[in-house]
Amino acid sequence: MKTDAPVDRWLLVGVIFFILGLGTLLPWNFFMTAITYFQSRLNTTEWSNGTALPHTEYHFGNWLTLLSQLPLLLFTLLNSILYQQISEKVRIGGSLIFILLLFMLNALLVRVPMGNDCFFSVTMATIWFINSFGAVMQGSLFGLVGQFPQKYSVFFMSGQGVAGTFATIAMLIAISSGTDPDTAALGYFITPCGGTVVTLSCYLLLPQLPFARYYFNKGKGIDLDSSTPSLHEESPLLKSGGLNGYSGFSSGNRLGPAQPDSGKQALLPLERAERGPRVPAKKSSVMHVFKKIWVMAFCITFMFIVTLSVFPAITVDVKSKFSGKWETYFVPVCCFLNFNLMDWLSRTATSVVQWPAKDSVLFPILVVSRVVFIPLIMLCNVQYRSYLPVVFPHDAAFVVIMLLFSFSSGYFVCLSMSYAPMLVEPKDAETAGALMTFFLALGLSLGASLSFLLRALV
Repeated sequence: MKTDAPVDRWLLVGVIFFILGLGTLLPWNFFMTAITYFQSRLNTTEWSNGTALPHTEYHFGNWLTLLSQLPLLLFTLLNSILYQQISEKVRIGGSLIFILLLFMLNALLVRVPMGNDCFFSVTMATIWFINSFGAVMQGSLFGLVGQFPQKYSVFFMSGQGVAGTFATIAMLIAISSGTDPDTAALGYFITPCGGTVVTLSCYLLLPQLPFARYYFNKGKGIDLDSSTPSLHEESPLLKSGGLNGYSGFSSGNRLGPAQPDSGKQALLPLERAERGPRVPAKKSSVMHVFKKIWVMAFCITFMFIVTLSVFPAITVDVKSKFSGKWETYFVPVCCFLNFNLMDWLSRTATSVVQWPAKDSVLFPILVVSRVVFIPLIMLCNVQYRSYLPVVFPHDAAFVVIMLLFSFSSGYFVCLSMSYAPMLVEPKDAETAGALMTFFLALGLSLGASLSFLLRALV
């Protein structure tokens, strides 16, 4: 009898992958959303012997983006090459533990008085190490989810989209709490500590679920649908005695008249059973897998070059046309909440609509066309500016541009990451996921580097 895959009861595996996706981007989003907090702390005037020291421009947004993405690129590359030599539990579980410890350190820094230069250096070092561990974890999880049906990739990507919204809402609560800035920041940075603990718990629970175990074994090349009789089962041949003029064949073939030497054929199923479980299929080389997914690799790279070249390094400097209390909420709402909500909705939309198809020429064309958003955002009310005029001064124009910018980003990113494992055999899905994560990180790093030039051109 053919063995079917176990049922994902209450869609628990899908919920776990949603939480794992959320956990992978919590570090980046919590630091990114807190840019206004970091900028206000670094803009405080320092005094020496009663004399105010010259103010230093730290360009926190640019450095945050760059130092978040460079380790992501380096460690994703390392993860793509050495993932077979280091166990999955060490890569994912160990990374989550170190991320938790570093978040706790960052929360403590809120209460520790220190000079601007020292605070900037320590914060950048924390960002570097958190994103290094995050790169290892993210690459491993992309490979893991690639072994499951495509809808689980959508769950995972949707979770990543929610991470930004989660961080933005936490920031808005902190701003509107009415407490002093240090207490609000402390509560803000404690939140991802709890989120990381939940993520780690979900990862440890995943292998205990029969549905997940089925696909883990299938990803190793073990044929779980084989109906070959085991040594502990009574063979149909023994039931019939093999003497009634019929011999047995493998599952899926009907019984037929016995042929000469049928006694030897009758022993074949038992011989297969005595050989034990099948040897896992050998995985293809990295280059072989890359040749099959290179279009998706290009798309994911270009997508993030465009996105990270202006977000958040330039978008965070867009100012509201209106004065008053709205100025405090303008960037968190119109920049971060707007981006993250649309990013999440677009990733979720891929579970309903998947257009263009993975083999369509239109797919890379639409991805490249997103380059138009770079000049559109640079021509918004970015302050301070030196060269370009303000063409879109109104808040509404910036909101509409960000809506289209963020929706297209999340939609095509999710499709690219979902399509790539479908272009290879199941045994190579993990390699495809690891490669896609490397090119994702490459795009992020190139975009972050380009942001310095684009900000200077404004």
